Amino acid sequence: MKTAILPTVALALMAATSVQAGDDCDVPIARWQMREAVRAMAADRGWTLRRIKIDDGCYEVHGIDSQGRRFEAKIDPATLEVIEIEDHDDDR
Repeated sequence: MKTAILPTVALALMAATSVQAGDDCDVPIARWQMREAVRAMAADRGWTLRRIKIDDGCYEVHGIDSQGRRFEAKIDPATLEVIEIEDHDDDR
């Protein structure tokens, strides 16, 4: 009976880990693009950045988009792809 529980627990742990890992960037520092590249990518998108920081191994930017809406975005440090973006215009 104990052996039947073990695979279920292992699957649950693997699922929880994969969801959690999706929020983090696991890129070696040597492959990171510079903050200037993040600023250039933001300018190409029409964003005005207020802050660039590092969170969970990713770049996290706070800014205003081309329509004047405040946002927060998580950026892959190697590819500069947007991983996640949150609209903060509702916070006003």
